[in-house]
Amino acid sequence: MRILFIVPSYKPAYIYGGPIVVIARLAERLVQLGHEVTVYTTTANGKTELDVRPGQTMMVDGVAVKYFKRITKDHTHVSPALWRAVWRTAKQFDVVHIHSWWNLLVLGAAGVCRLRGIKPVLSPHGMFCDYVLTANNSKKKQLIHNMIGKHLLTNTYLHVSSHMEWQESIRLNAKWKTEGGMVFNLVDLPVKDYARKENEVFTISFLSRIDPKKGLEILVQALARVRFDYRLRIAGSGDEAYVNKLKQLVKALDMEDKVEWAGWKGPEEKFSFFAESDLFVLTSLNENFAIVVIESLYVGTPVLISNNVGLSRYVDDNKLGWITGIDNIDEVAGKLTATYENREERRRIAREAREVINQDFNETRLAMDYVGLYQNSK
Repeated sequence: MRILFIVPSYKPAYIYGGPIVVIARLAERLVQLGHEVTVYTTTANGKTELDVRPGQTMMVDGVAVKYFKRITKDHTHVSPALWRAVWRTAKQFDVVHIHSWWNLLVLGAAGVCRLRGIKPVLSPHGMFCDYVLTANNSKKKQLIHNMIGKHLLTNTYLHVSSHMEWQESIRLNAKWKTEGGMVFNLVDLPVKDYARKENEVFTISFLSRIDPKKGLEILVQALARVRFDYRLRIAGSGDEAYVNKLKQLVKALDMEDKVEWAGWKGPEEKFSFFAESDLFVLTSLNENFAIVVIESLYVGTPVLISNNVGLSRYVDDNKLGWITGIDNIDEVAGKLTATYENREERRRIAREAREVINQDFNETRLAMDYVGLYQNSK
């Protein structure tokens, strides 16, 4: 198949987080299966631009990528050059796959596809969740949806990566009940093994972007109420003011001797970081998928995640960890205590998790599932 990806940003713009990795991984695996993948994206790299040649095709790990100039330097990513390219070439592809929503770049691309009689596959990557819809610029999003978004969404075939995202999405467009499907995101997992050992002090890890959405305040407040000894290792980076706010909370709760600020971890370092932990915790307010959950389980580290994490149903169904609500701090503290006390269950997960993840997140099988989804979208 000839496949066109349209995405606001692409690697090496890792500043935008997990979706960049997920989208690139899918494109690369489809190429390895013999499909021809082209990516139309922008030079976006936060408030700066990538050091690439706009408008020229570049091979990036086997994928043909065209980076187009954007005329805005914010999250709208407006790029008339990209829209023109979509208008000229979209019909040359067997399928057009649009990633993300709400920004003007993809809305414009979806509009061009409609005018050209093309029904693209749409992966919203969590953009239809309640948290996003009610967060910053919620009135603007509602206005965009009522004026043009609703109309454009009826001309798309939905792809989601979790059951939670499916439920959130079909509330926005009921047609997707029969015009969509769910396939997990591809996760880049290493081949090597990572030695695990139980720590003398129960070690809890967090690894992600340090952001209010991640619910770290909830975790810290809950740990302040437990009665067992623990060590909390926080890995990641974030806005300096927010990180300082968290550090002040830790100080106010007299937890400084129990909390380690481990800094940002690279692709190789993070798996060792997970393996050194007895439990990985993610008490997010919202998380469309959460690659870190799969990465932690892959090295055998059990997880405790909020019921707002997209993979919570998967973790629960496969008995790979614990799920908690986050509206009540005592509930979170209780779940933390349960994980600490249930050592045999943690040992069972450590023994069995990698085999489960290897089976369910085999990249070749998942990529073939995407091809099936593309065929069903016709």
